Amino acid sequence: MPHDHSDHDHPHALLPPDPALRIKALETLLTQKGLIDPAALDVIIDTYENKIGPRNGARVVARAWADQEFRSALLADATATVADMGFFGRQGEHMVAVENADGVHNIVVCTLCSCYPWPLLGIPPGWYKSDAYRARVVREPRKVLAEFGVALPKDTAVRVWDSTAEVRYLVIPERPAGTDGMDEEALMALVTRDSMIGTGLARVP
Repeated sequence: MPHDHSDHDHPHALLPPDPALRIKALETLLTQKGLIDPAALDVIIDTYENKIGPRNGARVVARAWADQEFRSALLADATATVADMGFFGRQGEHMVAVENADGVHNIVVCTLCSCYPWPLLGIPPGWYKSDAYRARVVREPRKVLAEFGVALPKDTAVRVWDSTAEVRYLVIPERPAGTDGMDEEALMALVTRDSMIGTGLARVP
């Protein structure tokens, strides 16, 4: 048979099977050839993962906590409202904001792939793209939340929102107690990336 040969003869057999290892192998090869600078790459990834993205979303949430008129506009039309703040573009074309409140907790997933609001939250974390999270959060959201350290009262309803290519979600976490009088910058520091996905809560001051 034409295909009766060892898999080890195929060039792809030289690549590790795990996607993360494949990425590392490619990065190593590109570095050896002088095509990329690992330090510069680390800075870019850190910027989008921890600074630009989540900071944008945190600013939106902080303003929603402090300004009821803005909050109402955000809940009514998140796409236009965040665009007015300069947050728009690829992966953020169609936004919907959902609000946590007493008795309701929202959590976001993309069951088909990894649709995610990049302009607001930056690069999606690895666990968000994992098969385990995408499958389990729909079936057993409370158990998944508990694994993230979020223990909810039994009477709190958990709503799971499935992102798609057509719509992406931003969770507005509950504003922590004791934050009256804090300005927007101080409130932003309480908003975490995970709290805007729903797998975490806002920090307590």
